[in-house]
Amino acid sequence: MQENKMEKRRVYDYLIVGAGLFGCVFAHELHQAGFKCLVIDKRGHLGGNTYCRDEGGIKVHEFGAHVFHTSSERIWAYVNSFVPFNRYTNCPLARYKNKVFSLPFNMNTFNQLWGVTTPEKARLKIREQVREYSTKFPKNLEEYALSVVGSDIYHRFIKGYTEKQWGREARELPAFLIKRIPLRFTYDNNYFDDRYQGIPIGGYNKLTDALLKGVDTKVNVDYLKDKVALDLLACKVVYTGPLDAFFGYEIGRLEYRSLAFEHENLDCYDYQGNAVVNFTEFEIPYTRIIEHKHFEFGKQPYTVVSREYPRAFTRGSEPFYPINDARNNQLADAYRVMMNRIPNLIFGGRLAEYKYYDMDQVIASALTKVKQEIISQNGFESEQNNGIGAI
Repeated sequence: MQENKMEKRRVYDYLIVGAGLFGCVFAHELHQAGFKCLVIDKRGHLGGNTYCRDEGGIKVHEFGAHVFHTSSERIWAYVNSFVPFNRYTNCPLARYKNKVFSLPFNMNTFNQLWGVTTPEKARLKIREQVREYSTKFPKNLEEYALSVVGSDIYHRFIKGYTEKQWGREARELPAFLIKRIPLRFTYDNNYFDDRYQGIPIGGYNKLTDALLKGVDTKVNVDYLKDKVALDLLACKVVYTGPLDAFFGYEIGRLEYRSLAFEHENLDCYDYQGNAVVNFTEFEIPYTRIIEHKHFEFGKQPYTVVSREYPRAFTRGSEPFYPINDARNNQLADAYRVMMNRIPNLIFGGRLAEYKYYDMDQVIASALTKVKQEIISQNGFESEQNNGIGAI
């Protein structure tokens, strides 16, 4: 590291605000390149939403199910260099009117719905279902879904679940929220198309701890409440919190959806026989029940389940999903213009970039940005950055 590139009077080279995946990866790569970092988080733990609480050997995904999946061999090798991942395959189920169906929509689902046994018959049934709803320019989520899958699948699996998730009627939601609806004409319950997927053996805290090995960390520190003093600790700040909050909501508030979790320890071996069961009826207030032991094929004589409730985002609640409609995207762009005017500041991650990222995308973004930062500081690509992290 070229010392004249950083101010010697600061205690740290980088203050990293937020100990989620983006912050942890950024800190690890900087630490490996010889920079001194401090990672802070306002919560009482590290790891962000991937944090796992231990309940007698069952690793409870405290903030919802996190199944790592990627098609990038490099990203898969990167995370496995810190902790080995198991062979967990995500095969969630859908429960509607006390009947259980396979997800994603595949030949098992079509057989359970209509009794069809061949792809040809399933395609014919779907063509019959969508004929009356066919439209080239769907105006909302409901029109889009009906034009792709028809009424049976839409009313059983999409309408109620989506309206719970977003807190609005499907006719009021933009079509892009469900992007595309996967239809598989094979008997394959694997939810993801990605080449690699799994769970860190021993839970996500193992990954967090390995990434932050040797890095100074502090929890229960609210950066925005003590920003002036904390900024004095480091030459540069890497900020991963909400974009609008950083600017004190100066030009308006961005919208999010939030979640609430109800955890329950049960004195039974197996509650639902699967890690994730989606409840698609609107009348049932939670969207899914997660049974955590199944993520690591647990054999404990007890179990832990979590009910996941969608919530409107209010002051003091945790933002989970950005609402990337036209109004919010325009506001986020305006904040990004303000962000680019601030020296010695790097924004990254789902909240700071106001983008929905999967975990592998967060890691890829962090590796790309930290590589650029190390090169800018050193003036060349260091040997440490020629390894797996250099993407």
